[in-house]
Amino acid sequence: MQCQECGKRPATLHFTKIVNGEKTEFHICEACAREKGEMIPGTTGGFSIHNLLSGLMDFHPGIQGHPSAAKQNENIRCEECGLTYSQFSKIGRFGCSSCYKYFNDRLDPLFKRVHGNTVHVGKVPKRAGSHIQVQRKLDDLRRELQYRIVQEEFEEAAALRDQIRELEKNIPAE
Repeated sequence: MQCQECGKRPATLHFTKIVNGEKTEFHICEACAREKGEMIPGTTGGFSIHNLLSGLMDFHPGIQGHPSAAKQNENIRCEECGLTYSQFSKIGRFGCSSCYKYFNDRLDPLFKRVHGNTVHVGKVPKRAGSHIQVQRKLDDLRRELQYRIVQEEFEEAAALRDQIRELEKNIPAE
């Protein structure tokens, strides 16, 4: 495929832009991308996955955009390896396994933002995974039950309790 800008060189960069729900694809060569000011992967000043994650890691409820946010991030430090949260957000990886413990309060919002959840659920095989699917359904119902109790929606909570009991009766013994 030839570059859509110059029509002379082969297109080596393929961009997809979505603006207001309208998808536009660009196929251009590196030279035209530089002229247009597009970021080129693998080159100086280019895009890296660490830059993407760095932008996501700056998210923290309550301090995002706050002038002292960088200062607060600098104060959080792993006592094992000495890595600060600011350094972690720039390089995109931890210095040691203890970093998970020291940065824990910042990780849950990050995981929720990136993955939509803080718990890995993975895939379940359809044939062999019926027990796992029932367990997940029970877990979901129990969470919903707790929510209904806190909200003092006792009729809904009673219905959920009955559903949970019915599912528990049907769990096959392992």
